[in-house]
Order: sequence, then structure tokens, then C-alpha cells
Amino acid sequence: MKTHRSHARASGFTLVEIVIVIALIGLILAVVANRIMGSQKRAEYKLAQTQLQTLSGKIEQYQSDVGSLPDSLKQLVIAPANASGWLGPYSRDEELQDPWHHPIEYKRPGEEGRAYQLTSLGVDGKAGGEGVDKDIVAP
Repeated sequence: MKTHRSHARASGFTLVEIVIVIALIGLILAVVANRIMGSQKRAEYKLAQTQLQTLSGKIEQYQSDVGSLPDSLKQLVIAPANASGWLGPYSRDEELQDPWHHPIEYKRPGEEGRAYQLTSLGVDGKAGGEGVDKDIVAP
């Protein structure tokens, strides 16, 4: 008697199919990560804008107490020798840096007739730029 054996094809994925699936998953993760990183930078940019506004308020409080603007932002943290009426500290050292750990620039007098000016150089830490790399100026 002759036995008939059928060789059933083994079910499963081929190596090529597995590689394609892994490549597609990698592509999707790359797109998602890019969007998340982009929104994180935008959120940090908004945080820097808020931080400059808050620091501006602290400078005005210093001016109200002392009677003049500080010579440097460091005077918001440590009382200068010649500042009678200083009721600080008005700020902490870490608040004098933007979210990207670049020092916030303080200029006295500021541009365009301002008494002072605070500037964050944006994500790239360089003057100028577009988008999240654009400088943030207050007040």
C-alpha cells in the first residue's frame, strides 16, 4: 500500500516579512518621536517667554525697593554693597538661565528707549533665528 504524505507548508513569517514589519515600526516611531520633540521645543520656547516676563517683574520689584535698576541680574540673587532697601533675594541663580541652560542676557539701557531689556537666544543659543531658534525679548 502506498501512503500518501502531504507536506504541509510550515506556517509563519519569512525573514523578509519580519524585516519589513520592523522597518515600518521604526519609521512610525521616528515620525512620532520627531513630532514629540518638536512640541517639546515649542513648549520650552513658551516657558522661556513666561520666564522672561516673570524675571522682568522681579527686576521691577528690585527697582521699587532699591530705587534703581540692578547693574546685573546677579544683584537679584545677592545684595550689592551699595543697595539700601534691598529686600531680596528676588530670584534664584537657576532662574537666570533659560530652559536650554543659556544665560539670560540683561542689557541696561535696553533698545528702543527701554530702561532695560532681557533676551533669551532661543533653542540654538545664537542671536537671530527663526521659529524656536528666534530670540525672545522682554519687556
